[in-house]
Amino acid sequence: MRIVRVQQEGGPRWGVLEDDTIHLTGGLTGPRTGETLALTQAQLLAPAEPSKIVCVGRNYLDHIRELGNDTGDLPSEPGIFLKGPNALAEPGSTVEYPSWTENFHFEGELALVIGQRARHLKADEALGAVLGYTCGLDLTARDRQKTDLQWFRAKAADRFCPLGPWLVTDLDPRDVRVQTRVNGETRQDGRTSHMIFDVVQILTYVTRFVTLEPGDVVLTGTPEGVGPLQRGDRVDVDVEGVGVLETHIG
Repeated sequence: MRIVRVQQEGGPRWGVLEDDTIHLTGGLTGPRTGETLALTQAQLLAPAEPSKIVCVGRNYLDHIRELGNDTGDLPSEPGIFLKGPNALAEPGSTVEYPSWTENFHFEGELALVIGQRARHLKADEALGAVLGYTCGLDLTARDRQKTDLQWFRAKAADRFCPLGPWLVTDLDPRDVRVQTRVNGETRQDGRTSHMIFDVVQILTYVTRFVTLEPGDVVLTGTPEGVGPLQRGDRVDVDVEGVGVLETHIG
C-alpha cells in the first residue's frame, strides 16, 4: 500500500494511492472517506507529521572513508543526530541554496515513518513499529558541520529534509538499493545490506533513550558518493521499491 499526504483547501489530508487515484482517509491510519482525487491533480506533501526526525550518521563504511573518518575502529553504536519538523520539504519542491554556506551537500537515504508509540523495542518487534518507508534527502551545509556544536545549522535548518513521495508499507528494508542522481548523473549507488547498523538495530538502539511517536521519521544513513550542489541542480533520490524523490535547488 502507498500512503500519501496532500494539500487541500482545508489543510493537509492523508490518503491511499491506488494506481493514479488517491482515496482520502480520515487521518494517517483512518478509514476512507469516499473522497478521491487524481494523482496528477494532487499537491503532494512530505508523508509525515513528526515530532522529531532522528538521523543516523556514518552508517556506511565507504561513506565513512570518503569523509576521512576511518582512522580508527568502526562505530560500536549508531551515531545519532536530530532534525526538527521545520526541516521537512515536500516532494518535487525547490529548496533555496542557503546564503550562509559555500558547501551544500546531498545525502540520499532510506527513510522510515513510525506508526505506533515505540519505547524499548525488541529486535523481533522493531519492524512492526514502522508504518512505511520512503525516500529522504539529508541536505547538509558541510562547512558549517565542522563548526556547529550539534550540527544545528548544518543539518537542521529549514527545509533541509525533503521527504517522499509517499510511504510504502510492505517494503523489506534489509537489502534495498539507494541511488542519488544529480542532473541525471548517478552520484550515489548503495544497498541497505551494506549498512553498519541495520534498521532493526537502529530502532532498538534509539528507543532505549527516546520514545518514538506515530509520525516520527528515522533517516538510516547515506552511502558513499556525497558531494556539493549548485543553484539550479535537480536531485533525485531513488529507493528501490518506493519511488523517486525529486528536489530542485533554487
